[in-house]
Order: sequence, then structure tokens, then C-alpha cells
Amino acid sequence: MAILGTLLKKGIRLRDSLEQEYSSPFELQKVELKKLLIKAAKTEFGRKYKFSEILKEFKKRDDSFYRAFAQHVPIYNYEKIYNEWWYRLKAGEKNITWPEAIRYFALTSGTSGASSKYIPISNDMVKAIRRTGVRQILSLSKYDLPDELFTKGILMLGGSTDLEFNGTYFSGDLSGITTGRLPIWFQTFYKPGKQISKNRDWGEKLEQIVEKAPKWDIGIIVGVPAWLQILMEKIIERYQLKTIHDIWPNLRIYVHGGVSFEPYKKGFEKLMAKPLIYMETYLASEGFLAFQALPEMKSMRLVLNNGIFHEFIPFNESNFDENGEIHPDAKILKIDEVEEGKDYALLISTCAGAWRYQIGDVIRFVSKEESEIVITGRTKHFLSLCGEHLSVDNMNKAIHLVEEELNLDIREFTVLGLPHGTLFAHHWFAGTDNKVDEQELKDKIDGHLKVLNDDYAVERKHALKEMRLSVVPAALFYGWLKVQGKEGGQNKFPRVLKGDKMKSWLAYLQENGVEI
Repeated sequence: MAILGTLLKKGIRLRDSLEQEYSSPFELQKVELKKLLIKAAKTEFGRKYKFSEILKEFKKRDDSFYRAFAQHVPIYNYEKIYNEWWYRLKAGEKNITWPEAIRYFALTSGTSGASSKYIPISNDMVKAIRRTGVRQILSLSKYDLPDELFTKGILMLGGSTDLEFNGTYFSGDLSGITTGRLPIWFQTFYKPGKQISKNRDWGEKLEQIVEKAPKWDIGIIVGVPAWLQILMEKIIERYQLKTIHDIWPNLRIYVHGGVSFEPYKKGFEKLMAKPLIYMETYLASEGFLAFQALPEMKSMRLVLNNGIFHEFIPFNESNFDENGEIHPDAKILKIDEVEEGKDYALLISTCAGAWRYQIGDVIRFVSKEESEIVITGRTKHFLSLCGEHLSVDNMNKAIHLVEEELNLDIREFTVLGLPHGTLFAHHWFAGTDNKVDEQELKDKIDGHLKVLNDDYAVERKHALKEMRLSVVPAALFYGWLKVQGKEGGQNKFPRVLKGDKMKSWLAYLQENGVEI
């Protein structure tokens, strides 16, 4: 078992995973916050918010350490922490929110209505991401897999490792930053290799991978579903194959994250001759938060002892307004106070100098004891024009259900909230190249949403007067991403479009002959 064997030879053990498995989530997180505060105590941020005073509270056996932390340190979103602190990191200043100069910034794909953000990536964060990645690889020992799989190649389809450099810092996709700093032992297994991974031209990069594909024996693929599906279709077409297993017979595992896989699953499986093991990860630009640790589980385990402290805000009208903005008096919980089956917006403090930072994601605990979660959406990627509270999770499930019912492959979709006279409407855009009756598809999605979401069902009788749907070629979704400068890598099509992004999408469709 070459990969696992190499890890063990390097002295990397299961200790961290076992520590989490046999320790209480509260104790793990208490220790993690203490480590973060100690390391950042003499930064400008740490001095301003009296980290040394907060640390004194850790001697007590109760949760006074957390009360002190919450009282001293304000909640930050990206705009607030960037405008107050992180802009100085881009200027090369040291010891601002973390005790080092930041040389790498991950560019996010932006929210439904915002441009890219610059997220600081410290050396400590790169190491933390690598450690969690190793833990996920080691979790493969729990699966019933042939030994020879661990000698096969791992294809990681990510952003360019040829990062932008302005003389002070490097910037690019997180996947490009981390892939460019892979440990030497891993490079034996890594594909497409250093040369191809540097290419910034996404279309050209895909063609280079297609050219090399027959020379590789791939066992694991990693990447965003949409782009990997496009790549595999290109390989199948180039070499006149029936499925991707004709060229990579040992392909067994797909590691994905960043977007729900459910809408893509049907299209993916048409490209396979054998079933794959699907492993979900929660690797955001701000850190590696969770990964699927157990076979046959659709949930992920939060990583509680590797550079991230988590807080949880119940995602409801008491704590958030209709635009997904947090109320000043929002109730915030630590990990021992959460409940299973309820939605929470995440705050994280990290070893890259994010503090009480709203990452924008909404999660739900399926096991409090094991810290197992599912991602249900984002605080601003939901629709609640009139109280319908339609989440991305609802949307993904409805699409998955109609794909199964109608035998469709809906490659992408997005939803807009619009005025309808004095009331409201939702306009869906479904990207598929299959022949489909728009009215039937609309009615079925609408019907499933009414079952999945009681609030939606009520409002469809009252203020939400219309649900529209337009079927458009899937290529238009990827074409729009290219126009936005968001082609490839970690970029995903937003499930909800608002503001300027919504206007841009509608204008793009009209330019390409789509009647709306």
C-alpha cells in the first residue's frame, strides 16, 4: 500500500485522528482556541483585543474562557476584517492578525453578488491543510479497497500553480497554492504533474491532460464535479471509449467538495463502468474544515484539533435578516451547545489570522457526539423574498429527484428571486442538453420543493405567485463563468444569483439568443 506505507515511514500516524475520536469536542476546541490565542497574543490584533487577558480565563474549569473571548473579540465578515486588518497584510506588513508576513492569498470565486476576495494563507495554514489531507488519506484504511489501489495515480484537477506575484505576495486558487507546495513523497502519485499544473489557460490545460491520459493509471480523482465531468467527457470522446474505466480501469475513488454532488451524480455515473466511492471534503479558502471520515456516511466530521476554532449561530430569523446579514444581538453557541437537526451559520478563528469570521456557510449536525455535519447552504445563497426560506439544500434535492424521475442530466442550475407585480416570483435556469418538456420539469421541481419545504408550500399559495423555469444549454453556464474570469479550478456556478451577478447573467443569456 504505497501511499499509506509512505505516510507511516515518514512517521505520520493516526494520533491526531484518534485524539479527536476519543476526546470530547468541547475539550478539543478549548485547547485549539488556547493555542491560537497564545500564538497571536503579541500581534496587533491580539494586543487590541486583549488576548493575554482572555488566556488567563483558561485556568478555570468552566466556560469563562469562551465568554471572555466572545466579549473581547467582535464578529467579522470579509469586508470588515479586510478593511480594518487584512489590507495591511497585502502591503507586506507583519504581525497584524497572525505572527508572520503573509506571502500567499487565496482568491475565492466570490458570492452571488461580489467580486473575488483575498483570503490570507499562512505557512501554518498550509501545514494544517496538509495534515488534514493526510488524515483523510489514512481514513481510506477503513474502506474495503484492494492494496494495489494505493500504488495508483491521484489526478487533482485544480487551479494553476503559476501564481500571480506582485513583488509582495502571491495570489491564486487555494488549490494552486497548496498543489504548488506538495510534499516530495506525494509527487510520485500526483497527476497531472508540475508542468501541466502551471498552465493558466484552462482549456489548454484540459487538452494537455487529455493527451497524457492514456499514459496514467489513475485510482483517485479530485476536483469540482463540473470540470471533472467535462474532462472525462473529452477523454472518452478523444479515444472513442464507452466509459472512463476503459482507459483508467483502476479508478475507484472520487474526492469532491465545495458544492453538493447530488445534481451531478447521474451525469457522472453515465461515464463510469464501475461504481465509485464518493468522498466529500469541506476545504474552503479559509481552511480545511471537515472531511468524510467513515464509509457509507453522507456526513463529514468537523476537524476540531488542527488550527480552527468553530462557533455556531442558529440560522433563523432571530439571528439573521432577510438578506442573510447577522443581527447585532445574535445568539452564538460553542460546540457543546449545538443541537442535531438544526441549521447553523459558521464563525471560525484560524491559524491564518481569521477571527470570529463569518465564512458564509450553513451546516447541520447529524451527530453531535461525533461532530458529523452536512452543508445545507450559504447565508446569502438562499431565497426568502416573502418567508419561503428556500435553501440550496432544498434546491439540490429537488433537482436530484427530477433527474431520477425524468432520466435527465441537469449539469448546472441557478435561481433568481424577482418581483411579480406587487408580489414575488422565482426564475429557475436549468442547464441540460437533454430534450425536456419545460412545463413538466417546472411542475415537478415546484412539486418537490413544496414537499421538502413547508414554508415554500405556504408561500406558493400566497406571496410567491409564480415559479418560472428556462432550460438553456449547459455550455452557457460555463461560458458565463469564463466571461467572469472564473473558468476552471475551484470555481462553481452560484446556485442563487443576486445583484450585479444576476444582471450580468441575464444580459449574457440575451446576448446568446436566449429569450427570457
